[in-house]
Amino acid sequence: MHEWALAQAVVLTAVRVAEREHAARITSVNVVLGELQQVDREVFETALGELARGTLAEGAEFRIEVEEARFRCRNCGYEWSLNQVRSQLQPAELEAIHFIPDLASSFFTCPQCKSPDFDIVAGRGVWVRSIEVEQ
Repeated sequence: MHEWALAQAVVLTAVRVAEREHAARITSVNVVLGELQQVDREVFETALGELARGTLAEGAEFRIEVEEARFRCRNCGYEWSLNQVRSQLQPAELEAIHFIPDLASSFFTCPQCKSPDFDIVAGRGVWVRSIEVEQ
């Protein structure tokens, strides 16, 4: 399950930052999950708690924000969300986009001008937005 690998990266990042700052412990970690990652939030939260045990992050509050996937057409400039095109996609196509987001243009086009030339402008990846620590 990729949720465990992602959670491990989040915990390791938080701990490294806390160690660099000579913190006594981590009190909270703000994490952003891009919608295109299709992370099972319950599994991810469980993994965070388990992987934090025995580290500076043990007992920390993990605040999770899901960032909506957004796209911008290079041809006409129109912006749209994944929800606007989700009904056009089969489950296997959504899974392919999850693993390789740049494949999105293989499965849908700009809702306005039908161009397959667009950028993913939000909702991709997983990252730590901020960490709060006690000194």
